[in-house]
Amino acid sequence: MQKFLIVGLGNIGDKYENTRHNIGFKVVEEIAKRNDTKFSSSNFGEIAQFKYKGRPVTLLKPNTYMNLSGDAVRFWMQKENIDLPQLLVVTDDLNLDFGTLRMRGKGSDGGHNGLKDIQNKLQNTNYPRLRFGVGNDFLKGQQVDYVLGDWTIEENKILQDRLDMAAEAALAFVFHGLANAMNLYNGK
Repeated sequence: MQKFLIVGLGNIGDKYENTRHNIGFKVVEEIAKRNDTKFSSSNFGEIAQFKYKGRPVTLLKPNTYMNLSGDAVRFWMQKENIDLPQLLVVTDDLNLDFGTLRMRGKGSDGGHNGLKDIQNKLQNTNYPRLRFGVGNDFLKGQQVDYVLGDWTIEENKILQDRLDMAAEAALAFVFHGLANAMNLYNGK
């Protein structure tokens, strides 16, 4: 039976909890809630494990901070014997409008430091990722403040709906495969 690893990227600590950069954490927390499982501290982060329609799934929230996420991903892939095609990394994306989802089977880091570190540690860019659009409503030079900033009132009004959709997309990846999940959820 194939095992799956879904990694939500983010930063640990209360000051980052509700920031745009932590959307990966929020998505895997939503998946855990839907599957009645809880996170517990372990090596390189917090994990939750469950079976989804008979398929073993490990959720990971790395505690390495965003820029060193690759260590946690590599450790849990080796520990759980996860192949690259069964890895899904959930991350924020400045190039997508708020709430827009885009799943791909490979690609560049797009300037995202978490993805950059994962690629460096895995020595590979051919792993699935689910990008969650956070928009790019910031002035030149204020990108860091924007991604580490809290959601606006307007964004908060629809954030739960978008988290629901992202969780559904990740679970579709597990059960229906990458191509079908992409067809069902890309651009939604």
